[in-house]
Amino acid sequence: MAEEKLHIDGINITLFNSSRAKSLNITIKPFSGVRVSVPKSVSFKKAKIIVEQRMDWIKKHLPRMQKAEDLFTVFDWDTPFKTREHQLVLVQSEKNVLRATVRNCQIKIDIPKGMDISENIVQEEIRKGIERAWRREAKAWLPGRLEELAKKHGFEYKNVTIKNAKTRWGSCSSDNNINLSLHLMRLPDHLIDYVILHELVHTKIKNHSPHFWQLLDQVTGNARKLDREVKEFRIQIY
Repeated sequence: MAEEKLHIDGINITLFNSSRAKSLNITIKPFSGVRVSVPKSVSFKKAKIIVEQRMDWIKKHLPRMQKAEDLFTVFDWDTPFKTREHQLVLVQSEKNVLRATVRNCQIKIDIPKGMDISENIVQEEIRKGIERAWRREAKAWLPGRLEELAKKHGFEYKNVTIKNAKTRWGSCSSDNNINLSLHLMRLPDHLIDYVILHELVHTKIKNHSPHFWQLLDQVTGNARKLDREVKEFRIQIY
């Protein structure tokens, strides 16, 4: 993929060609910075002109990204991190390959000697390894727990899918297929159960009406309190 780096008014910006983009699109994300997807029909020269015209918008939204970055864990050699079943292990490697592997209850990150652990590419690889471990744990735990709670409370659903969803903990489709985010594995057990039951109630009530909350309260005990607890966690930040 073709890329070009820009440095405008002290801000690093990456242009990259995208076969999917139908128009030029600017995104500002924590640790990824300002990235501009450029359609094949638009030259980087023209894209640069458009970006320069939108610098006021970029500057306006940068503080929000920087605030979010402050909440993320920035991993260093001494950062302790565990999932339910896996321990993060950072290793300086003689090989010139940055790689994450998940096995034997370890999330092992091989970092080539000379590579700065604070670089975005290293931080992203660490997070990929952690999320791979969560996915493995989620697939082992969540489908069975969903089945248990459905049988206990008399709900029926079609299929369950584990996804790396970063906007919702779970969802229920119109035909009662349930999606669960692998990030549920970061929550305590009682909140995992709450999210699962929330989606199971949606198999009967496809909205958040008073009737929905009444039924959810019956199966959880205190739905509003649990909902507030879940909202204290942010899916994208750990």
